[in-house]
Amino acid sequence: MSDSPKNDQYWMARALMLAERAASIGEVPVGAIVVRDGKELGVGYNAPITGCDPTAHAEIRALRDASARVGNYRLTGATLYVTLEPCTMCVGAIVHSRISRLVYGAREPKAGAVESARRTLDEAHLNWQVEAEGSVLEGECGQVISDFFSRRRAEIRRRRKQNSGKE
Repeated sequence: MSDSPKNDQYWMARALMLAERAASIGEVPVGAIVVRDGKELGVGYNAPITGCDPTAHAEIRALRDASARVGNYRLTGATLYVTLEPCTMCVGAIVHSRISRLVYGAREPKAGAVESARRTLDEAHLNWQVEAEGSVLEGECGQVISDFFSRRRAEIRRRRKQNSGKE
């Protein structure tokens, strides 16, 4: 099995499973996987809170895992699948790691640095070009995020009500 476009849904479904792992530990549910030649090189899911690490985004963790496994920080020819449009920090890491292709699910209107808030990959000064494609399993990826924040808001309301003595 290769990481060609016909298999994007397969790999994104795998990234969604990683996103669920993040949600299970109270992290924003984002999952990422690095694939090259049909082989999984590295995985990651959000863990900045549990890891006390502001850089522990799913993409960064997947890139670190893949780089360690292959013994090289340059991941030329690899595809990074991520359930949410990457932020500026993650796009920078994607460029520096020489990922050839980025595939993401849901758009991130507030911090997305591929097409939403910024178009970082289009900046002329970058020394590496990354092919990017969004909206793969967009509905499923967006639903995981929406459900997570709905649960979080409900929990906040429950705590406020409990603390106000109006239970």
